[in-house]
Amino acid sequence: MEFSIAPLRPVTREFLAIVLAGFGNELVPLSGDLGNQPCPKALLPISNKPMIDYVLSWIEKSGIKGQGTRPFTVLSDPLARPLRCYLDVLLICPPSHRPSISHFIYSESLASSPSLCIDLQTFDDSQGLSVGTCSVLRHFSSRIKEDFVILPCDFIPPPSLPLSKLLNKFRIETMSDGAIVTTCWFEPPSGKTTVPEEWGTNSQATPIVWDNSTGTLLYVDTLDNTDRNPEEVELRMSLLCRYPRTNMSSKLQDSHVYVCKRQVLGVLQQKGDFESLREDFFPWLCKLQYQKTRQLKYGNVLGNLEGSEPSSPDEGHEDPSVTGSLRVGIVIHRAKDGFCIRANDLPSYLEANRHFVDSASSYTLPSDPQMRSLIDAKASISPDSIIGDFTKVDERASIKKSVIGKHCVVGKMAKIVGCVILDHCVIADGAKLESSILGKNTRVGSKATLVHCVTQGGYEVKDNESYRNERLDITDWEAEADEEREEDDDEAFGDSDEESG
Repeated sequence: MEFSIAPLRPVTREFLAIVLAGFGNELVPLSGDLGNQPCPKALLPISNKPMIDYVLSWIEKSGIKGQGTRPFTVLSDPLARPLRCYLDVLLICPPSHRPSISHFIYSESLASSPSLCIDLQTFDDSQGLSVGTCSVLRHFSSRIKEDFVILPCDFIPPPSLPLSKLLNKFRIETMSDGAIVTTCWFEPPSGKTTVPEEWGTNSQATPIVWDNSTGTLLYVDTLDNTDRNPEEVELRMSLLCRYPRTNMSSKLQDSHVYVCKRQVLGVLQQKGDFESLREDFFPWLCKLQYQKTRQLKYGNVLGNLEGSEPSSPDEGHEDPSVTGSLRVGIVIHRAKDGFCIRANDLPSYLEANRHFVDSASSYTLPSDPQMRSLIDAKASISPDSIIGDFTKVDERASIKKSVIGKHCVVGKMAKIVGCVILDHCVIADGAKLESSILGKNTRVGSKATLVHCVTQGGYEVKDNESYRNERLDITDWEAEADEEREEDDDEAFGDSDEESG
């Protein structure tokens, strides 16, 4: 049997996947800096796997064509030569997060998703005043040469919702009637995790209106609409006349996964005041579907007019040269069809981890025998727990319904229930933890108690201390330490004054 090297064959890129990895302000203090090192939101683990890995795997399985190929050995029969595509991903993150995310991409991500070609770029954003997705897209518009897919780094899709489902809907509808965008909305889990108010609230659902027969998004409520009229949703008669049998729900959440025509960038350049896709652009775009004057004004920009300039909005008549619907497609994922969530706040982050714990058929321990030997035979670990590599669990420790990261130490008689423990944490002898999240390098002292608490990486809980319903960050801990040092200094000066007197 003869082997040969298949020649390189160029592939036209169909989509560019744009993954947005922001600061994660809603995950503070978990996403707070660890000393001088940032803790990127994209790398926060869910079931001991960086959350961005779920999105990258989702992209890889979608079947998006890459821009090029690499040589590889195949059978000499031309019919047996498969085409290896490398999927192009534009990953955008804050400058301070680039070193950590770059290390992850080239040391871990390529091993699990070898067909991804990731272009890591930074957007100089301020953590205190984050700008919207529209500004980011305008900034990188020169790099986007084709239709594109926008994805957040925190979306955890179910197996029943392949990305190809959204892409196929977009392909069909753009060809058949000139649709512009396909969006994805999901029904959050029904039994969401209860957390204290101090953690913040769950992501709120957004009232939307859609036509089920055509799969068309017709209306997206905004914060301005809510402030102006919180009790009612105002719909135009022109919408109801065109779509008399609409559906409305206030229980769906936006996945922030959007498949877009490249022409969308042209509109964003014109509408420089738009910041948020959901709050500004999509509510405006929905109106184009049933307001003819807006169609005439912006149809040419969106590539749906043939052989004519956009008519004046004052004319008010339908131009027969408008060939596209300018429609916004929608895919709705129901909770009964599989667990789906955005881990973009603390309650959702805990819920995502607990889902993988609850769905585990048996407890997950390190596969390497040497690593398993670090777990004492007298330790009690429930079947619905996950233990990371190189983690040491001492005798008579009890772990239930929890995710323990890598290189952690769980002391003797420590009790951990319903918790998420990130890497390199130390839980000393006799400590008790319940429904809490510990950031990297957190240390919990002997016989300390944490109930419904979340800590910033590097936080230290002293021996015998007890906290309930708290968000513990380094600034609070350092402030307490400074106060103690000042008291010690005052006592020292006081003693010296007495001696000198």
